[in-house]
Parts: sequence; C-alpha cells; structure tokens
Amino acid sequence: MRKDVRILLVGEPKVGKTSLIMSLVSEEFPDEVPLRAEEITIPADVTPERVNERLYYRVPLILVGNKSDLVEHSSMETILPIMNQYQDIETCVECSAKNLKNISELFYYAQKAVLHPTGPLYCPEEKELKPSCIKALTRIFKVSDLDNDGILNDNELNFFQRTCFNTPLAPQALEDVKNVVRRNMNDGVKDNGLTLKGFLFLHTLFIQRGRHETTWTVLRRFGYDDDLELTQEYLFPVIKIPPDCTTELNHNAYLFLQSVFDKHDKDRDCALSPDEVKDLFKVFPYMPWGPDVNNTVCTNDQGWITYQGYLSQWTLTTYLDVQRSLEYLGYLGYSIIYEQESQAAAITVTRNKRIDLQKKQTQRSVFRCNVLGARGSGKSGFLQNHLLLCFLDYCFIICVTLQNVNPSICTLCLSLALSVMSAHHKLHEVMPDFDFLSEADLACDVVCLVYDINNPRTFEYCAKVYKQYFIDSKTPCVVIAAKSDLHEVRQHYSLSPQDFCRKHKLHPPQPFTCNTTDALSKDIYTRLTTMAMYPHMAQADLKNSTFWLRASVGATVCAVLGFAMYRALLKQR
Repeated sequence: MRKDVRILLVGEPKVGKTSLIMSLVSEEFPDEVPLRAEEITIPADVTPERVNERLYYRVPLILVGNKSDLVEHSSMETILPIMNQYQDIETCVECSAKNLKNISELFYYAQKAVLHPTGPLYCPEEKELKPSCIKALTRIFKVSDLDNDGILNDNELNFFQRTCFNTPLAPQALEDVKNVVRRNMNDGVKDNGLTLKGFLFLHTLFIQRGRHETTWTVLRRFGYDDDLELTQEYLFPVIKIPPDCTTELNHNAYLFLQSVFDKHDKDRDCALSPDEVKDLFKVFPYMPWGPDVNNTVCTNDQGWITYQGYLSQWTLTTYLDVQRSLEYLGYLGYSIIYEQESQAAAITVTRNKRIDLQKKQTQRSVFRCNVLGARGSGKSGFLQNHLLLCFLDYCFIICVTLQNVNPSICTLCLSLALSVMSAHHKLHEVMPDFDFLSEADLACDVVCLVYDINNPRTFEYCAKVYKQYFIDSKTPCVVIAAKSDLHEVRQHYSLSPQDFCRKHKLHPPQPFTCNTTDALSKDIYTRLTTMAMYPHMAQADLKNSTFWLRASVGATVCAVLGFAMYRALLKQR
C-alpha cells in the first residue's frame, strides 16, 4: 500500500475550501481565513490509515457539500443522482468547517478513495465484481482451499481470516457469515463451508456496503497491486547468490510442494493426470509446464507425472533458474501458507564450492555433470538409457530431456531431492568444436567425456577437450567408452584411451552400452554421483580401490536413508 496520499480541494471561490483545511489542522474554526492555504502535510499518526496526506491533485473524486450549518435540510437527495451518473465520484459528504461537522470524515473518505478505490473492483452499472477482481479472488480462494475440495471449511476460513486480518473469527461470527450467504444465494454454502460463489458474493457485499478496504486488505496480503496484478516484489523477492554457489529447495519447501501435490492428486495414485496438472496450475496466469516435461521426469504407465517426477522437476528448476522457482512458489502462495516474509525462505543458497574443497565435504544435494563428446559418440544414448532407473537400494532416478538432434554437450544434474538419489538431465546443443565451449558449459561438478569405441575418430575430441579445459581443473572427469557391445577399434590418436587415462591419472574408460541392463552400465551413474560428492578425492590413486568402495558405501547409505525418508513421506500421504 502506498505511503502517502495527495488531495486537492477544488471549488468556486468562498465555498469553504481553505476553511476545511484550517479546521482540520487546528480543530477549530478560524476567525480569519486566508485567500489560499499553503500546501499542508497531515501527520500519519492523526489519520485512520496512518499514512501522510498531502493536499494536492489526485483522482478519484469526493463530492463535498460544505457550510451545512447554514441550511436546515440535507442536499443529499439532489446530489446522489449526480454521484451515480459519474463513476469517478467515490462518495458524497456534507460538512461544516464552522461546526467541525464531518471534517475528519471528509479527509478519511478522500484518503480511502485513493488507498482502497472501488473502480478496479466493482462495476456499479452491472452491480457485480469486475473480471480482473474475480480472477484475483478466485486464485486467493484456491490457495486458501488447503484440501482442494472446492469449499472453505471453518479451519480454512479461520486461517484465511488470521492471515489477512491477524485475528480468527469466533464460531458464532463464522456462522453469521455463512448465514448471510445462505439467505442471499442457494449455492454459496456447501457442506457447511463457503464455496467460491459464496466467497465472491461476500466481497461483492463488502464493496456495496462501502467496506471495500476489506477486499483490498485481502488482495494486498496475497501480493496484488492497485492494478490487481501480482507485484514484482511478491513474485521475485531479493535473494543473493554469490559466485560458485548454487540454489536448492529446503526441507520446508519440499513439505509444501508435497502438500500441493497431495491436494491435487484426487485419485490418490501418486501421479498427476493431465486434468490434475491443469487444476494445480489454475493459480498461475499461464501453464508453466508444457507436454515436454512428461519426457524429462518420471512418469507412470499412462505417461502421467509421478510424485518423484514432480519433485525432480522442482529440484531442477530451482537449480537452473531460481527466479522462476520463486515465481512459481509465489503463485502457489508459499509465503502465505507457511507464514514467511517471502518465498525466498524456501531456498537454500549453498556455500562456495571452493570451501567444500577446502573442508573436504559438501553440504550440497544437487550436482551438475556436463556430458561432452563428438557427434555420434553416444551421448544421447548415455542419457536416454534409463528414463527411470530404480534400484532397490539406491532409488536412482534418471530424468532425460530429449531433442531431435544429437547434442554436442548435455547437462546432467545429479540431485539428492529429499536425500533420495536422483539424476536430472538437461540437454542443449552447442557448437561441435570444443573451442567454442563457454564458461557456463564448463561450470559443473563432474565431467563425462564420451567416445564411441567403434568409431576411430571420436576419442580425439575427448582428449583435446580434457587437455584444453580440464587438465589443470579440480573438476573430476570420467571417460565413457560408449557402445561397448560393439567391436572396439583403434582410435586415431597418439595414445590409446587406456594409456591416456593412465597418463593423466584418470579412472580407466568406463564401458557403457544401451543394449544391456547389467550392473556395469548402472554403476557409471553411481560413480558420477560419488565423484560429484567427493571431488577432492576424485583423482585419487586409481590403483587403490579402497576409496571407491568407501565412497560407494557412503553414497549407498545416503540413498538408503533418503529412500526410507521418501517411503515415510509416502506413508504419511
């Protein structure tokens, strides 16, 4: 809400404009009235809304009948038709500067007309709410309908009342509100709860009775500005992300997203049908998830987004584009439901990666892996191999973004969402020549260098990329020998892949094929996660397998504990 209001008094000479101002300021009628009053600021502490008033020009209009002490009858019957004819006139009031009649009320109505205007909310000719107001109040109703049953029960109404007005309603007051709705419409109350129609009717009634500040209080609490648009401050709260830090959802954010999933999973099948997804995003001004999301996250046999896939998409969005994630949480009402200052409270900003390396431990749960290789080397197959790969002990989820072309670089985000080990793949194409790799393409936690063992020209690309960008880097690298089910040919490079890895103290090339589902292929994803979690030891003495055994066990324990947490959450649901 604005911090100051400017008011201009307009009228014929000697109608009492200056007298009204002087009487308001001094609280007594002046014996001598100057021809013109200077600009005056009224202190906030003497106004009902506690905002500074400045006497200056501003619409809308208040029609004032001054010097009422000079007549014995009211002129309101004459004035009301004029007020009804012109929409800009908010209200009419009779006053007397001499008798101090309605002086404070006059300026209160003027202030109220600016702070809580009727125009954006209500159409007097049609005697109904305007479409933009209905749209905003409908979103507010859906956010407040915590169980998504289409009604606001007593608990939800009390939560709404406390959220907007800092006080709950007494049981009798709740019943009185519902009885008012019952007397005026048939379908405003259902199962002793308030329906959307009843909710809209109440706000129409507030406005018709001159209590539009009630509706404005609700709208502003839910993030709306004077034009009934969600403010930038509400949707995009300030969040500082230092260099080499990443963004993740915290525990409360996941609990909130779980509750959002639950309220829209009507058939309780742990998946969102297209209609359920559409219903979930009705509080958005647009559909944020297109049909391509179904190809990038876990789905059930019908192709519907599962609970795991739903959380995975949120995790990926927060990692790659935290501003978009904040915007989405704003539409869903996170800060309101969880009573936080803003949805920035849902985000954890990780510490600088350099500190993780120094301390030899990480607090992060989301990691990024860049997959590089020449065209046709098998990158897409590597990512497409397991759209959903679940081990009994790992619950290891692979989410792949597919494209019609073979990309030259693919992004794999390994995340421990709710400590459940999962991997999010986001592919994007760049120039095939490694000389054009940007800093963003190279910023990652682990690198996969993929070559085709059956194509003699593919390993050279991996070798050159490693030597130019990663030989002096602390980023761990893994060489993937793709299409390992085919005949291996000699690579056209001075060193064989095995000798190259040995020379640069890399782990030997990891065989991979899409044509089998044996443990050898699955272990590659486990190794990537382990290397991202333990980057300071990723280039350890490769002849000593003790580290990899301990690291794998540690990752397994994390995953098992995460899976147990996940099972517990599902059980609660």
